[in-house]
Amino acid sequence: MNPRHHSEQTTAPGPRALPSPTAEEQAHQERLTQRLREEITAADGAIPFDRFMELALYAPGLGYYAAGKHKFGELGDFVTAPELGPLFARCLARPCRSLLGGLGGGDILEVGAGSGVLAADLLRELESLGQLPEHYLILELGAALRARQAETIRQKVPHLFRQVRWLDELPRDFRGLVLANELLDAMPVTRFKVTETGINELYVGWDNQHFAWREKMANDPVRARIEPLGLTPGYTSEINLRAEAWVRSVADILKQGALLLIDYGFPRAEFYHPQRAQGTLMCHYRHQAHDDPLRLVGLQDITAHVDFSAIAEAGIDAGLELLGYTSQAAFLLGSGLEQIMGASDPGDTRVHLELTQQIKKLTLPHEMGELFKVIALARGVPEALPGFTFQDRRGRL
Repeated sequence: MNPRHHSEQTTAPGPRALPSPTAEEQAHQERLTQRLREEITAADGAIPFDRFMELALYAPGLGYYAAGKHKFGELGDFVTAPELGPLFARCLARPCRSLLGGLGGGDILEVGAGSGVLAADLLRELESLGQLPEHYLILELGAALRARQAETIRQKVPHLFRQVRWLDELPRDFRGLVLANELLDAMPVTRFKVTETGINELYVGWDNQHFAWREKMANDPVRARIEPLGLTPGYTSEINLRAEAWVRSVADILKQGALLLIDYGFPRAEFYHPQRAQGTLMCHYRHQAHDDPLRLVGLQDITAHVDFSAIAEAGIDAGLELLGYTSQAAFLLGSGLEQIMGASDPGDTRVHLELTQQIKKLTLPHEMGELFKVIALARGVPEALPGFTFQDRRGRL
């Protein structure tokens, strides 16, 4: 079993056999397919891919993240860093403590909290460090995920459940830390293709009982972003305009504190590398990865890597300061990973072995250590957070 997106994909893997959906899953897929077909028909035969991805993931009651299906962990489709064990949260607690201490208090707002395990483990570690937030806020739109998060937190840290509140939207004013682990990768992306005559945007239509790609001339904002890159005809990739807009919306409400984003991706020069001529879209279904988002609608995760240069630019343009950017491995090492490992008792073989396995998954270059990056954008924060002092990669953006 592999953690989600742990290895870099530089070429499209092509069609592959995937596990067969159950009868219940097939019925669910058919309902969402009908919903998508209705929208495609209403749009004269094709909808932009970002709209297709939005509905496939978030259509109320039908989208992948909006339905009740287990997504995280061994019973789901992928494993995220917090699901590997508490080590990730224990390291993350150090920069959280530093920020909240420097502000003299504040809240933590986690956006897209998954199963709730990161929230529970982070609260427990911050309690042990003597720096609990005033409130732990979770912005989660899906009712099924909210219920699972509440269950996880009640089971793991029942005495801290009162610290947690769920939100339907970003607060108007915020002071503290906004945290998002593997959030940006699941935001709907605009997909484009370079042709001999210009830049086309990719749409989705319906053909011969299947979803099918369509192309239309891209609008001015998309062309303005892609043309300066000098990509060769045939090059196909993505722009995450929604992620950039989301960063700006966080900047609007962040009065003092930091936005800490952990995700997989690259600086722009690496994102649009010639080896990634088919883009970075990746789908996950029962721990199987493939690159066709038009299959298994509503049953599979659809993701795209993050252009961290674009995220940094969006934050800076909105008045935030780029506080740090580095790899996940370097961030965890700067956040006390070695000290936590050093405090482990080698005599407790089971615990020590589990900790060692977590470290390998989180930090080795061929696992999550290098592909995953951490970026912090801040307002009114006087000094760098622990985690960015070990290695500073801001110059690569």
